[in-house]
Amino acid sequence: MKTRAITGFFFVIVMLASVLLGQYVFGVFYLLLSAFALYEFYGLVKQSGIQPNIAAGILNGVLIYAAFSLVRDLLPDPFRYVFILALTLSLIFFQELYKKSETPFTNIAYTIMGIIYTIIPFTFFHSLGFLGSTFNFHIPLAFLIMLWSNDTGAYLSGRFFGRTKLFERHSPKKTWEGFIGGVLIAAVAGYILGIYYTELSWDKWVIMAVLIGCFGTLGDLVESMFKRSINVKDSGGILPGHGGLLDRFDGLLLSAPIVYAYLYLISNS
Repeated sequence: MKTRAITGFFFVIVMLASVLLGQYVFGVFYLLLSAFALYEFYGLVKQSGIQPNIAAGILNGVLIYAAFSLVRDLLPDPFRYVFILALTLSLIFFQELYKKSETPFTNIAYTIMGIIYTIIPFTFFHSLGFLGSTFNFHIPLAFLIMLWSNDTGAYLSGRFFGRTKLFERHSPKKTWEGFIGGVLIAAVAGYILGIYYTELSWDKWVIMAVLIGCFGTLGDLVESMFKRSINVKDSGGILPGHGGLLDRFDGLLLSAPIVYAYLYLISNS
C-alpha cells in the first residue's frame, strides 16, 4: 500500500507538470508516453505467441502522433507530410514477407491494432489542448481531474455500497453502484471546474464528465478483456503498485476521442 501511495503521488505530480509546463513539453511528453504504451501493448501480445512488427509499428505510431499533433505548430502546411505515412505503413506488410510465421496477417492485424488502441487516443487527448486558436491547458487538465475523480468515486462507491456486478465476466470487482458513484463524483468535479474555467458553461463540463465516466469505465473493461484474453494480471510493471501504462490510462484510451468529438461538435455548431 505504501509503494502504491508513493507511486501514485509522483504519478500525479508528473501528469500535472506535463500539462502545465507549456505546449512543447505537453506534446513531447505524450508522444513518449504513447510510444511506451504501444511498446507495452506489443510486449503483451508477444506473450500469447503473436509476433507484431514492433519497429514498424512504433515508427508509424510516432509519425501519426507527430503528423496530427506536433508538426502543425512547427511546419507550414503540415498535413502535406501525412502522405509519408503511405510509405511507412506499407513497411508493416513488407516486413512480414521476410518473417517465417504461420500467421502473418494476425501479426499485421495486431501491429495496426496497437497503433489504433494506444497512439490514436493520445493524439486526441493532445488535441484537447488546441481546440481554440492557441494552446490552453484548461481542458486537458480538467479531463485528467474528472478522469481521476471518476476512478476515485467508483472505487469508494464500489467498496462501501457495491452489490450488483457490472460486468463480472471481464472485471469481477466492478459494480453498478461503483460505476454510478464514479460518474456522479466526476460530474461534481465537472461542475466545480465550470466555476473557474469559463471556456465552457457548467452544463457542458458536466456532460464532458459523464462522457468520461461512461467511456472511461468502458475503456477499463476493454483493457481487462484484453488482459484476460492473453492471461496476464497487469499490463506491465513500470509503475510499482499500479501495474503498467495501459492499466493507468485504460480510461483515457476510449474516452479521449469521444470527449474531443463532443467538444469539437459543440464548438462548431
